[in-house]
Amino acid sequence: MRSAPLRAVLDTNVLVSALLFNQGRLSWLRPCWQQVQLTPVLAYPKFRLQAAERERLLEDLLPWCETWTAPMICAEQKVRDPKDQVFVDLALTAHVSALVSGDADLLALQDQLNPVEVLTPAAFHGVVHR
Repeated sequence: MRSAPLRAVLDTNVLVSALLFNQGRLSWLRPCWQQVQLTPVLAYPKFRLQAAERERLLEDLLPWCETWTAPMICAEQKVRDPKDQVFVDLALTAHVSALVSGDADLLALQDQLNPVEVLTPAAFHGVVHR
């Protein structure tokens, strides 16, 4: 096992899937951050959930996260969907190991964000469990 947890930006769909679906295909992510194999790095607004739902879910996430509050760089690499640009900017600014996404626009940048790896959740599973 690694001595330090992997730091990674998880796109919104990956994060919400890991939190909402206990038996879903991304449910393995939650124990990874709870067992300190992974440190999600966050810098985007809260999701549109009822207050009680949001608090319950965030209790399962925030104790293991790093919240990025410093200014972010505007990356040279641009995503086709401007709403996804925050994930690229955060990954490069925070110097994380990986940007995890199932989004085709983000995955298209796989060879352009060195040293950050852009990985599907399945590929990231292999990295975490090396």
